[in-house]
Amino acid sequence: MLKPIVLWGHAMGPNPWKVVMVFKELSLPYEHKYLEIRDMQTPAYEKINPNGRVPAIEDPNTGINLWESGAIIQYLVHTYDKENRVSYSSSPEKFYMEQWLYFQTSGQGPYFGQSAWFNHYHPEMIKTAQDRYKEQVKRVYKVLDSHLVGRKYLVGDKCTVADISFITWFTMVPWMFGDELQALELESTYPNWFAWNERLMARDAIKKTLAEHEKADGRHGE
Repeated sequence: MLKPIVLWGHAMGPNPWKVVMVFKELSLPYEHKYLEIRDMQTPAYEKINPNGRVPAIEDPNTGINLWESGAIIQYLVHTYDKENRVSYSSSPEKFYMEQWLYFQTSGQGPYFGQSAWFNHYHPEMIKTAQDRYKEQVKRVYKVLDSHLVGRKYLVGDKCTVADISFITWFTMVPWMFGDELQALELESTYPNWFAWNERLMARDAIKKTLAEHEKADGRHGE
């Protein structure tokens, strides 16, 4: 019997919840330990992740500790998805899957994160920065929408971690855009993305993760 994998995360931050989605898709036991942001830059946690960010995992089943969400997701499917439930192990799908995982970690997460920062946390309102990163958010929608023409999923004929990895940052867009969300007209402007997103949001593992996220975030705000 597998021992629970320890996940170091944050109640609100999107990246640890990508990992939770994979845990649930693969029915892996896990223990989610929530950190406050101030606790991430402490010597104790930096022994686990020298970058002082979340997520990180400690897997007692293999003795492997990892940080960076993309690396963690690749490790989980390589180690625990032997039946290819949410992954591919053969060419070319395996490489296409990794391509989209890298695009998510380099092309979605950082730009969405900057949009969140300049719209909600930066001490000064810098409209040029706000506008720049909102345009980058739209660019990601466009890239996915164009690729999904005639496709149900990003790679092959099934949902993989490539698809799953994008979900949590997209759920942040209503908060990031606020009153400007309606102007995006997501369903009509990006219809292929919209149908894909609906497909993913209907998955049991995704629904359970988002419910868990909402509960944790609510508790965090008390």
